[in-house]
Amino acid sequence: MLARLLSSPTAAHLAPLLVFTAFLALPGFFRVENPELPWHVRAPEHWIYPLQTVVCGALLVLFRRHYTFKPWRGLGLAFVLGLVGIVLWVAPSVLRETLIERGMQPAKWWDWFGLAERQEGFDPTIAQESRLWFALVVGMRFARMVLVVPFVEEIFWRGFLMRFLLAEDGRFEKIPFGTHHWKVFWIVTPAVMLLHNTEDYVGAFAWGSLMYFVAVRTKSLGACVLMHAVGNLALGLYVMRTQQWGFW
Repeated sequence: MLARLLSSPTAAHLAPLLVFTAFLALPGFFRVENPELPWHVRAPEHWIYPLQTVVCGALLVLFRRHYTFKPWRGLGLAFVLGLVGIVLWVAPSVLRETLIERGMQPAKWWDWFGLAERQEGFDPTIAQESRLWFALVVGMRFARMVLVVPFVEEIFWRGFLMRFLLAEDGRFEKIPFGTHHWKVFWIVTPAVMLLHNTEDYVGAFAWGSLMYFVAVRTKSLGACVLMHAVGNLALGLYVMRTQQWGFW
């Protein structure tokens, strides 16, 4: 059974994301809203997400023979667009602060355009009482978003779904990576967008569009992973500097 699972290209492209998504539901089962309790009880995501990182990383290693990241081309383009994509993602938040400074009052419709407050989210300072725990929490957060998430998501969205939608017999691996079709763009990109929060729709659509362009232009899964890793690293550094925890 296990050998059959490990030999399946479909399982290799689906399992990491499915397991990653399942872990996202776990914090709610363990969280206890009591400020007097230790941080790992009040905010269980601070130890569940590192566990998620390790488990999903292990799955990527187990399934590694099914992934083709070559050709390694377009890496400069991927690097630049990774930064551009994150600038577009955070720009509405910067605009929000500018509008408020000029006297405008936030409205409900602002969220639809990314003009939302981003203070609530994964806050590592909850573990700041211990330098060791704080360093581990931050370190694992960056490991998750830079080393694991780019592989998990790009292997599914670009490596699997973009090709599966064009495979008449369901054998997606027969479809060359980065094959362009507007049907694929208008299914995959909005799907990526809708999986994010409302305030992230604009940024997620722009990001998905740029990533689709990189996939089609370079024909390289490796370039897509690099773009995602660069973008997430830049976003993580921005979040640590501004403490807008809602961005990650």
